[in-house]
Amino acid sequence: MTNQEINDVEQLWDRYFKHRDEETKGKLVLHYLYIVGIVVKRLLPQYKDFSEKDELMSCGVFGLIDAVSKFDRSFGVQFQTYASVRIRGEIIDYLRKQDWAPTSLRKKINIIQDAYAALESQNKRTPTEEEIADYLGMKLSTVKKVMQNAYMFNLVNFEALLYHRESDESSDVGSYDPYQSIENEMLTESLRKLIEKLPEREKMIVTLHYYEGLPLKNIAAILKISESRVSQIHSKILMDMRAVLDS
Repeated sequence: MTNQEINDVEQLWDRYFKHRDEETKGKLVLHYLYIVGIVVKRLLPQYKDFSEKDELMSCGVFGLIDAVSKFDRSFGVQFQTYASVRIRGEIIDYLRKQDWAPTSLRKKINIIQDAYAALESQNKRTPTEEEIADYLGMKLSTVKKVMQNAYMFNLVNFEALLYHRESDESSDVGSYDPYQSIENEMLTESLRKLIEKLPEREKMIVTLHYYEGLPLKNIAAILKISESRVSQIHSKILMDMRAVLDS
């Protein structure tokens, strides 16, 4: 942005903080719409099988409106950072609430996750989808489909936890919930301990994907392994994370 554009935006914020009028809020939302596009672009590859881009954009806009309404300069963070957390959280909460995993599918997910854990304990290594299918007497195609849904189910829940942790760190004091914050802190600490115990390669995948924002394809190139192998390792990590969330 040019210096003039920066000044114009600052003037909009000054006016909005003073009057809290809808017209100025609308202008701020229009100015920052590009942040929604950035967040959706990052999330879409992971969730494209379960939601359309337009749906994610719509959710993101609601998150942006909420961010503009609640933002205060006293938070000590740039609006772009604050808005990104709110937008991502709005999208993740939307995905988490979608009934894309009916009860019957959730039961299959639990059965396969139990089989996964049993085979991993028995063989001291990550089981293949073929081994899980043989163990359960299921068709391989069924196992593959359920594993994909399990991956998404675990991913959405883990992303939701990360969002609520970040939201606690950047939220306004008026919306602070001490009980929810303590619960999130306990979960975060449990996950931190789990991550610390991961083998170095798995720990690197978590760090690069969730904290550096790299897609699995880029991580595969860095680790010099196939993207499918990174995805398999990532799925295992998410299953372990899910066990923590359910405990």
